[in-house]
Amino acid sequence: MTGIELRQAIANKWDFSYDVQLRKTQGKIFLQVMWKYQEQQSFSMSELEFIEHLNVIASYLSDWGVVEQVKKFIETTKERPRLGKAVSIPLQIGERSLEWLLDN
Repeated sequence: MTGIELRQAIANKWDFSYDVQLRKTQGKIFLQVMWKYQEQQSFSMSELEFIEHLNVIASYLSDWGVVEQVKKFIETTKERPRLGKAVSIPLQIGERSLEWLLDN
């Protein structure tokens, strides 16, 4: 998966290019679809910065083997990002999660 493919999957579902973040909470890793989106005037990243950011996230998703999980969740969820409330997608990444779960 590329950043452009990730952005397209999100835009196909919710009509906007929402930002995404990886979060570790309660010993689990989530992909969060945030409420800010690239089409907003107040969006803090340029087009190039946004694509680079999405490419990094997509690279992790591909490395962890969770691309299909993410696509399926996006396609089937009834949730929608809204101000102050991200859509959290739990990632089942198995052994690779140890790299993220260990505290420095």
